[in-house]
Amino acid sequence: MGSPRIHAIRTGLVQVRRAQMASQGSGPGRVTWMLFDENWTEWLPIYAWAIEHDEGVIVVDTGETAQVHVRGYHPSWHPFYRRAVRFSVHPDEEIGPRLRALGISPRDVRHVVLTHLHTDHAGGLAHLTGSKIWVAKQEFERAQGWGGRIQGYLPHRWPKWWQPEWIQFASGTVGPFKQSMALTKAEDVLIVPTPGHTPHHASVIVRGSPSFFLAGDTSYNQQLLLEETCDGVSPNHAVTLETLRRIRRLANEEPLVYLPSHDPESAERLARASVLPDLTAAAARIP
Repeated sequence: MGSPRIHAIRTGLVQVRRAQMASQGSGPGRVTWMLFDENWTEWLPIYAWAIEHDEGVIVVDTGETAQVHVRGYHPSWHPFYRRAVRFSVHPDEEIGPRLRALGISPRDVRHVVLTHLHTDHAGGLAHLTGSKIWVAKQEFERAQGWGGRIQGYLPHRWPKWWQPEWIQFASGTVGPFKQSMALTKAEDVLIVPTPGHTPHHASVIVRGSPSFFLAGDTSYNQQLLLEETCDGVSPNHAVTLETLRRIRRLANEEPLVYLPSHDPESAERLARASVLPDLTAAAARIP
């Protein structure tokens, strides 16, 4: 059996307010900062991931769609879409064309894992017909109806044919993560719960030497993970902080390449297999 091969698939670019990338303040005031912060991030990638595995292709997140530039695609009444986000997505950057450019037919994708259901992670769903598409049931329920739309989800944009598969976590321990779900018989591609950015956010671990942590939006970049900085979207700072610390502990137990979806350096870290530093060892060297 060969080692899984991972591809970084950039499905366009996004800009958000800096207060979204790194939370400012606490309590309800964080939302105000996120909407009215005058400082924008640089243009950030919107990464999805394709894992070529002996048991079939697995895609993690579906990225964004060029439909974001069509008038009316985003609700004009929503303050987040009016004030706090900008997209740049071309049709040939969508997940379908990008997979084909890699020599992968979207119809050959066996599994799709959605880390969460924000539009820049679920916008390309229409390209993945015929795949099992996995998401946390509670995340799906949270995104439904007007309550979901107020929180920024776009359930009315999902394909009508989509029948999600529910992630079922069991007691399979992966380092500090006490639950997991194996997607492969070899148990080398695993989903783990990483609540924070949304309450039922999930991430994917591809085991190996090193292992790869396909992190969704657990943090916007690696430095924010190392600094244990929560983002402005996470509804519960304590939960988010615990997830960040679990990832750091896993990196102390085994070589781990950390790949969040909006980190401009993720693709290079993937190519170089650049692992997170052993923070325990680093702390021990401090006099």
